[in-house]
Amino acid sequence: MTSKFKNRIREQFGRTASAFVEATHFSEGEDLEEAVRLLKPSHDDNMLDVACGGGHMALFFAPMVRQVVASDLTMQMLKKAQEHVAEKGRIDNVVFREADAEDLPFPAGSFTLLTCRIAPHHFQDVPQALREFHRVLRRGGRMVIIDTLMPADPEIAEFFQTMETMRNPTHLKAFNEDEWRKMIQDSELILHETLIISKNHDFQEWVKTAGLNREKIQELNKFFMDAPQKIHDYFKIESFAGEVESYTDKKLIIYATRKEKEKHIHQKAPVEAPVEAPVEAPVEAPVEAPVEAPVEAPVETPEDT
Repeated sequence: MTSKFKNRIREQFGRTASAFVEATHFSEGEDLEEAVRLLKPSHDDNMLDVACGGGHMALFFAPMVRQVVASDLTMQMLKKAQEHVAEKGRIDNVVFREADAEDLPFPAGSFTLLTCRIAPHHFQDVPQALREFHRVLRRGGRMVIIDTLMPADPEIAEFFQTMETMRNPTHLKAFNEDEWRKMIQDSELILHETLIISKNHDFQEWVKTAGLNREKIQELNKFFMDAPQKIHDYFKIESFAGEVESYTDKKLIIYATRKEKEKHIHQKAPVEAPVEAPVEAPVEAPVEAPVEAPVEAPVETPEDT
């Protein structure tokens, strides 16, 4: 991620940090419940939440794990997230760390769980971020990524890409499911499950988290209202008197793990040793007592079986 783009990210999310913390579409949702179902957190887990935003994922998981490290590129966002978590009370196992998703400042194998929610579409190099996720995960570590799904229809995808950049200029690119599968595979993570869910957005809250002024909101509202009917149908755009009230997009949930250490390779030699010993014994017996060999053979065979 270039320094220039990093600064744009910090500026954009620094000035909207409070709105992110207050946004209900981040603090709740089916995606949070599905993440818990897939990851099966326990109090032995050390978790990293990458690009934590307002801290909602970290707060949701904190009671279920030993510790959560909530990381984000934007220091102002981290401060607001820390305040948000502190206000909830009785949460003392979340720590905050400034970090670039594409260059995480953590030793290899530091975490058993990793989450990244509604953020990769802001990353300049998603494959590099995935390599970093793989590096900081322990062997057998579990990971859930949640992000907006790129529509398959080219016309709808073009509308989606345009409206996202109109709302937030730091939006770079969302990916379809096939693209995600390939990136996960290339990063040497093991993909176990993908799930697509619908997410409804209150339009006014959605634009508020991007810090848009009145003119930009009106421009975005018109872009929605003037869209073809197939766009309205796909995004289930609800409006009243020419004003967009809500729309619905799709989120992709990805569950993957880092490969387990192959312990059986080291256990193979001691397991085979006792098998060889009894094979050699009957071979020596006929040599030492050839007369008795025919008698012993039928007796030993059923015992060995």
